Amino acid sequence: MLSLKQLPSARCAARPVRPVRRMVAAQASARPIATNEQKLELLKKVECFIFDCDGVIWLGDKVIEGVPETLDMLRGMGKKVFFVTNNSTKSRAGYMSKFQSLGLNVKAEEIYSSSYAAAAYLESINFNKKVYVIGETGILEELDLKGIRHVGGPGDADKKVTLKSGEFMEHDHDVGAVVVGFDRYVNYYKIQYATLCIRENPGCMFIATNRDAVTHLTDAQEWAGNGSMVGAIVGSTKREPIVVGKPSDFMLKNISASLGLRPDQIAMVGDRLDTDIMFGKNGGLATALVLSGVTTPEVLNSPDNKVHPDFVLNSLPDLLSVKEKAMVAA
Repeated sequence: MLSLKQLPSARCAARPVRPVRRMVAAQASARPIATNEQKLELLKKVECFIFDCDGVIWLGDKVIEGVPETLDMLRGMGKKVFFVTNNSTKSRAGYMSKFQSLGLNVKAEEIYSSSYAAAAYLESINFNKKVYVIGETGILEELDLKGIRHVGGPGDADKKVTLKSGEFMEHDHDVGAVVVGFDRYVNYYKIQYATLCIRENPGCMFIATNRDAVTHLTDAQEWAGNGSMVGAIVGSTKREPIVVGKPSDFMLKNISASLGLRPDQIAMVGDRLDTDIMFGKNGGLATALVLSGVTTPEVLNSPDNKVHPDFVLNSLPDLLSVKEKAMVAA
């Protein structure tokens, strides 16, 4: 669809759910929760909503209460909805399965994952070499659908480097791009292989699905995100990546063009200031931050924060408080 040229296990098990992720802002702040009038203003001015998934639609493997009803309300008002996620572990087909397992009715063309964006970006520049992948099956499946050859990925999960005297690692000189996505099985072999490709293969590109600092793999705590994997390759190659996920505008341009909408008719709804809200701001969209994921009121209102959303909601289902008036207006 895109066509444009982004631990000790015992301790982990014992950690309780962080209350801040489900908190309701009780005190006044520099960025107060949107009033009903502001919610109606948002619903009136916007024709298309772009949603992040982790922290907005679901937490780990649990849908956030009230989200299905909120999506039904928006569709009932004639609004377009898209789901844009930086998580590259699944392909669009994989995300379809997750949406369905959570009882959410979503079409494949409404899903934009960073795994899809990586493959679409390579297709858009007529890439014809091999890709070395640090990442999981989502990237491989999307590359396969585009007919792009690849090596690495889960197949290198168990490979080890012994660093014996005189050890020398061979690498494929036909690799023309290294794609780094979230990889629960990242290891030193993968880091060295990617480093060799980028440093020694002429013109080899370094592509990151995203640079998220943390991610929500479970609903119990935050986990180190793809930024940690990308950072390792930045450190070893002294190269900055091409980022195809948020806050890059690669996916946004296609959504806007396909619908024929102006940026100010689109809203980005997310839980991260540095990716979701920045993604919207960079594209000229209306922006709404939800406090059901990564960003806390303390972070939002910190003097160090320079990214300010147009609207703040405790969670996406806050919009249901104006359902009756909004449906009448529609």
